[in-house]
Parts: sequence; structure tokens; C-alpha cells
Amino acid sequence: MTGKWREIWDRAFHIDPPGPAKPTPEEATLVERVAEEVVKRRMSQPALLFLESSRPLAGVGAAAMHFLQPFVSVVIKQTTWSTLATFLERSGSVEYLCLRIEALEREASK
Repeated sequence: MTGKWREIWDRAFHIDPPGPAKPTPEEATLVERVAEEVVKRRMSQPALLFLESSRPLAGVGAAAMHFLQPFVSVVIKQTTWSTLATFLERSGSVEYLCLRIEALEREASK
């Protein structure tokens, strides 16, 4: 029991390292799909402006995504929506998404 409480205590004050988040393979695939759609629709600049301006509220947005999951699951697979919401909860997730959009935009402009 002591080990469990120690683990809880250690996670209670955990701060993610600065920089972009490191996604799981499933999250990376999903983020890549989102970034590709943004670039394909030529919405990179508005998307980056929105993401950068709402970066401090990413956790609130992720919580809202979890709340809206039952309604959105009619249109989007529940696991996909949940995976994206879980990724956005982490610090550095918005930065990672912005970097992927910028990289795909550079590739598309060549």
C-alpha cells in the first residue's frame, strides 16, 4: 500500500517537460491525419492562429471534448475522438500539432 501512495504523491505534482509532447503511435497517426486535412484544405494559417491563441486553454478544450463525446460519437468513432482528447490534455500537445502542420505545409509548398 505504501508504494501505491508514493506513486500517487509523485504524480500529484508532476510537471511535463517543456517542448512538444511525445505522442503514442496511435496518437501520432491521428495527429498526422488531422494535420494533413488542415494542409489539404489550405487552412494552415487560420488553424495555426487558432491553436497558438488557444494554447493555454487546451486542457479545458480536452475536457469539453470528453463531455461532448456521446454526441460526437454519432459522426466520429468514439475511440478516435477519445484518443485526440486524451492527447490534447497533455502539455506540449498543441505545440506538437502546430509543428506537424508547419512541416506538412513546407512540404506542400515545395
